[in-house]
Amino acid sequence: MARRVAALLFDDVEVMDFAGPFEVFAVTGQRSGAGLFEVFTVARERRPVLARNGLSINPNFDFAEAPEAEILVVPGGYGTRREMHDAATLAFVRAHAESAERVLSVCTGALILGRAGLLDGLSATTHRGALHELREHAPATTVLDTARVVDNGHIVLSAGISAGIDAALHLVAELHGVEQAAETAAYMEYDWRHRTVDGTSVVKVQRAAG
Repeated sequence: MARRVAALLFDDVEVMDFAGPFEVFAVTGQRSGAGLFEVFTVARERRPVLARNGLSINPNFDFAEAPEAEILVVPGGYGTRREMHDAATLAFVRAHAESAERVLSVCTGALILGRAGLLDGLSATTHRGALHELREHAPATTVLDTARVVDNGHIVLSAGISAGIDAALHLVAELHGVEQAAETAAYMEYDWRHRTVDGTSVVKVQRAAG
């Protein structure tokens, strides 16, 4: 059965933050007919969302009607500075993160996760221009300044914008193998040769049991 992927949208979301992972998950397995992921978008209200630079997007679901998903994508953008203080957004993220198999934060989406209390005791990264903000709003989190992708197991975070593609491919590799992820990257004509799970850009955090 295909894993469902929910991509959170909000006004002033960074386009590539959600569109990069959206593309990765949507095209994975498509050439073989495997149907490994079913991707949909969700916003607070079912109305057009205005992303960065005025791109208008029609979300598939609003918060009330969105189905549970195995993967929750929380993108960044200037809109995170508003959403990280929005009670409805934080409640949605907490609830769906709890039921999700994996949570993927891109760029300043980490600020939303931090304000939601989901990064306490974890390691994280974000856009290099927002590292200080992440430390301020998630003081119980270890911020890794130079990491491109940080994998805590349940929660995976990436640095800015294009790094979300690497993080999504990392999750594909974790769930369906490196060969499948490499096939997806090749189809996208995306240079992933130095960004595989055994490369230097992915920090996998090992935690003691119990």
